[in-house]
Amino acid sequence: MDFKFTEEQVMIRDAADAFLLAEADSAAVRTAMASELGYDPAFWRALCDQMYWHVAHIPEQYGGLGLGYVELCIVMQAMGKRLACAPFFSTVALAANGLLLAGNEAQREQWLPRIAEGQTATLAFHGGGRAWDATAVSGEFTGSGDTYTLNGDYCYVVDGHSADLLLIAARNSQDQHELALFMLDADTAGIERQWQATMDQTRKQASLSLSNVTVAGNARLAGCQADGSTLDTLLDLACIALAAEQCGGTDAILRQAVAYTQEREQFGRTIASFQAIKHKAADIALKSEVAMSAVFYAACVADEYLAGSAGDGELAAQLPEAAAMAKAYCSDAYFFAAGNAMQMYGGVGFTWEYDAHLYFKRAKSSEVLLGNGAWHRERIATGLLGPANGGET
Repeated sequence: MDFKFTEEQVMIRDAADAFLLAEADSAAVRTAMASELGYDPAFWRALCDQMYWHVAHIPEQYGGLGLGYVELCIVMQAMGKRLACAPFFSTVALAANGLLLAGNEAQREQWLPRIAEGQTATLAFHGGGRAWDATAVSGEFTGSGDTYTLNGDYCYVVDGHSADLLLIAARNSQDQHELALFMLDADTAGIERQWQATMDQTRKQASLSLSNVTVAGNARLAGCQADGSTLDTLLDLACIALAAEQCGGTDAILRQAVAYTQEREQFGRTIASFQAIKHKAADIALKSEVAMSAVFYAACVADEYLAGSAGDGELAAQLPEAAAMAKAYCSDAYFFAAGNAMQMYGGVGFTWEYDAHLYFKRAKSSEVLLGNGAWHRERIATGLLGPANGGET
């Protein structure tokens, strides 16, 4: 694949960098992360009203810009560079993608314009355990047709305490093999939300408890496959977006660490002149470049998948593998970069004065979120060594 940004994509990248430089500097990030909400509502409104990023890949008929997944990943990469605190990933890469994948025309027309107006949303699917795919769903639903009742506990819900809309994954209590997605307002009776303190203060998470939550029949997304494959595809798309953010963070922490070493002097010269420091910087730079290749290849695959009918096409068929490769490599690269940057900073790297520790914490939290490198490499190995190729089931 011969890939390079178009002129329009370069403009999007430059505009994103300029906007975030002005609106999401270190002071703004630190102020936002200290609040329980986790973001500045004025910043979110500016992001929506001025930049329209939250609707970048939403079709125009629902109030979006109709761009592709490559453009979305460009924005995610820019936000990762700044550690921008906003419910962007949860709203766009989780909830909006779920509606695009599983909603019928009426459901898209009902919910996507609300996201376009600036309402926030997220996905709740994880019931605990090691898995980060559809098998992690433990919440249940009963009923059919006109009314459904939802019950269950959910953890690791990104921005779950503040979202206006919730996309809930649940299993049929009578048939655990049947999985469904439901879209509903977060203030629906029976939903309890609790913000959870985490190591990474720049991305808030919450736990949700649903107790006899009653929803209308049209809350169930009509296009969700009962075998969980739709949710798995949604998580693959989210992995690509998160990997793009990790890619941006890897580049940012490298640049900040190098800038610091060019100022810090030891033995009469800057420590940037020491061979050991140069080796660390070079190793990070190499991983950063490879991470970018993995991300935008996966973004191209996602574009073809979303453009096709149920993912038709040779490239679209590679979505699970491309997503797993991007998330695995970027997770490892980001944490490698953050850890080595700490060594380049020395003891001050983990002090409150410098932002290096914020990137270190984000690197670890985003590594685990949606599955770490080992989990995704296991996915790839299982796919390559399945029964058709002589592997074990």
